[in-house]
Amino acid sequence: MSVAAGSQEAFARLYDAVAGPIYGIAYQVLQDPARAEEVAQEVMLEVWQTAPRYRPESGHAMTWMMTIAHHRAVDSVRTAQRSAERERVVSQREPTPAFDDVVEAVEALGERERVRSCLKELTVELRQPVLLAYYRGLTHTEIASALSLPPGTVKSRLRRALTRLRHCLGALW
Repeated sequence: MSVAAGSQEAFARLYDAVAGPIYGIAYQVLQDPARAEEVAQEVMLEVWQTAPRYRPESGHAMTWMMTIAHHRAVDSVRTAQRSAERERVVSQREPTPAFDDVVEAVEALGERERVRSCLKELTVELRQPVLLAYYRGLTHTEIASALSLPPGTVKSRLRRALTRLRHCLGALW
């Protein structure tokens, strides 16, 4: 075989004769034209590089090349399956929060800290109605009962507390 001797001319003739059937066997296994083309190119490169090792007594050259093509195509399928499996395992193991979710969580944490800080600046008589209304969800009447205060006093304390919080928080409100 003159391809084994490194003849580019002989290889060009061989390529023209076998590239189609090699692509065909690769496509039959892969069912993907682009991947079949890649495999066919890899096979032809391997034939060029390993031609000196081919032994005619082992079988027909076409059988040898088609066997290489089939093995390469099967390897390509296995590689793709392993890659897909790795991606599936990693995606199940490490859910990555969306960038916007992380940003929102960090911003919310910062805002909560500012609110806590501003609440600490209020007097106890102004802080209590705010905590009962906004953290426990009590109505004005329920706050008045809990603090033994008239409902009007609860409303005015809440109004004063919210005005001070608004001033303390500045840009948040």
